[in-house]
Amino acid sequence: MRIGIDATCWWNTRGFGRYTRQLLTAMFEEARGHEFHLFIDREPAQAMQRPGVSIVRPETGSTVTTSAVAAGHRSLGDVLAFRRAVRREPIDVMYFPAVYSYYPTGGRMPVVITFHDAIAERFPQLVFPDLRGRLLWSLKVWLARWDAACITTVSCAAREEIARYLRVDRDRITVIHEAADACFMPCHDAAAILAARQRAGIADGKRLILYVGGIAPHKNLVRLVKAYALALGGEGMHDVHLAFVGDPEGAGFHSDLAAVKDAVDNDHRLTDRVHFTGFLPDEDLALLYSDALAVAMPSLSEGFGLPAVEAISCGTPVIAARGGAVAEVVGPAGLFFDPLDTTEIAAAIRRVASDPEQLGKLRAACPGQAARFSWSRTASATLDVLERQAGGR
Repeated sequence: MRIGIDATCWWNTRGFGRYTRQLLTAMFEEARGHEFHLFIDREPAQAMQRPGVSIVRPETGSTVTTSAVAAGHRSLGDVLAFRRAVRREPIDVMYFPAVYSYYPTGGRMPVVITFHDAIAERFPQLVFPDLRGRLLWSLKVWLARWDAACITTVSCAAREEIARYLRVDRDRITVIHEAADACFMPCHDAAAILAARQRAGIADGKRLILYVGGIAPHKNLVRLVKAYALALGGEGMHDVHLAFVGDPEGAGFHSDLAAVKDAVDNDHRLTDRVHFTGFLPDEDLALLYSDALAVAMPSLSEGFGLPAVEAISCGTPVIAARGGAVAEVVGPAGLFFDPLDTTEIAAAIRRVASDPEQLGKLRAACPGQAARFSWSRTASATLDVLERQAGGR
């Protein structure tokens, strides 16, 4: 079978960029004798250049990662260039690892699209800075929903959100979980951890509540700051610091950095206790995960929550919003709260900081829960979907 894949998300620094890289690499490894035709908009990554993979690079004026952002849009010329390129290739099925980079292909072959969530539809005012961006996104998603022979998504919670907010029949949505990269594993090398802390600007000897991800409004980080400040009045919090790890500029997406920093600056109790590390390489991130007391994920919604599975893969529990994708992912390795209630968030922070027995139980649950996820299983399930769609032509 000849599989066409839009791989322009490969270079994205956010979660669906990591998803694209990890999934495609695992698909290339399994292969099953299929040919892969990758459509890209820059020089191919070394990992793409292997037997059985053809690279197609149409002439475009801009890359997807710089144009398909919250305050921007792709040019019609670039969209048409990709459409023409796809129509010229002898492919049996077309796959988009993220609706973010979708473009109409002309209906010659079945199309499979991964919708990672419906956050933009559920909280449009938190995702798009202006009405124009919202309308352009809505048009793209409407076309993608109509064009897709099958939709995949990354959690049962995301499937429910997509069904509700995009009005897609649940029977059209296949859930295929994500996974953590193999580099995320427990590390107890004190010297390596100390060096990673120093590179991140975090003092040694302080226990950490860690947040990893984008600094976007729907991530609910202002409430996390306020909850942390509230928790400081409790027992066992004297040496607990809060660290935000992630691109402060948002990689072209709507950023809430100013509001989060204002929440920190306006509370004198937080002076020198809250850290913004910026983007960190995976090697340092794995060390900080391993060293953290817990990873906090207070988002109003997540499609999957890659930092959650990365954290439990490193043996570190997660405190997160109740009932969403992150709770689905971490299961017994997490404590959960109402993301709109700072008192509940604060109680979860205090619990992991002051209750060693509870923390021990959460940590003990991490390995078994993390073992449920692997990129090889994700790739295999995705190939199954693509084969069914190509076979049903």
